[in-house]
Amino acid sequence: MAEKSKILIIGGTGYIGKFIVEASAKAGHPTFALVRETTVNDPVKGKLIEKFKDLGVTLLYGDLYDHESLVKAIKQVDVVISTVGHFQLADQVKIISAIKEAGNVKRFFPSEFGNDVDRVHAVEPAKSAFAVKAQIRRVVEAEGIPYTYVSSNYFAGYFLPTLAQPGLTAPPPPRDKIVIYGDGNPKAVFNKEEDIGTFTIRAVEDRRTLNKILYIRPPKNTYSFNELVALWEKKIGKTLEKVYVSEEQLLKNIQESPMPINVVLSINHSAFVKGDHTNFEIEPSFGVEASELYPDVKYTTVEEYLDQFV
Repeated sequence: MAEKSKILIIGGTGYIGKFIVEASAKAGHPTFALVRETTVNDPVKGKLIEKFKDLGVTLLYGDLYDHESLVKAIKQVDVVISTVGHFQLADQVKIISAIKEAGNVKRFFPSEFGNDVDRVHAVEPAKSAFAVKAQIRRVVEAEGIPYTYVSSNYFAGYFLPTLAQPGLTAPPPPRDKIVIYGDGNPKAVFNKEEDIGTFTIRAVEDRRTLNKILYIRPPKNTYSFNELVALWEKKIGKTLEKVYVSEEQLLKNIQESPMPINVVLSINHSAFVKGDHTNFEIEPSFGVEASELYPDVKYTTVEEYLDQFV
């Protein structure tokens, strides 16, 4: 057996980052997490860091904004996965320049984990966020850094507990009345965060994912809003009152809503009205689909995920 790639995760204490750190450690990769020294004393993130240590993760102290610490960390690994949050997306150019200087990285995964940003029809404010991710892709390609972009579509944990209901912040999903965007027919994809971590780590050493987009689009997690509501109705044995919001009204709501509601609504517009998760074929020239590449991964289906709320 060849030795497993050493993986550095930057942004590992963030929302999706922690699942990727855990998946990497559990898959037996020597796993490194770049953390700020202040993070260790943070009451919430400190607990997460203890969990990382228990999994055998090596902590490297450093910062996205400290070039030397970044280069030093990158020189110790083979693969760099960035899971930095929204406000640091543009600053990934700093990771790219550190990777160039270190000169040893076999693969870079920039922070993506959503729509395929080269194939979206989004309105503001999502449009700008997608544009930044697309810009980072172009820099990676121009610098000739080997890459994989992970398009994981919706995070199940963010979306399914409320079935995307505006203003609802906690499960269970509604049992009386539900708001549906557009006509409810375009299909979107919902993946459990742990599964996104598992599929991402599987791609690390796979030649088939090199310089490609890895789409996590399993058939059993691909539903239109109407199908999703029908599934939920079947589970609770009750018919819900459906309120359809036209695209025109949704665009108005986006313009009138404060941050971060406007961001969420604009992402929902992209997925549910424009169908940006599924309105294109995955061509072998640019992409591969995770559940086809790794049929042995037992992922959580939408149907299984919703069972916990019944």
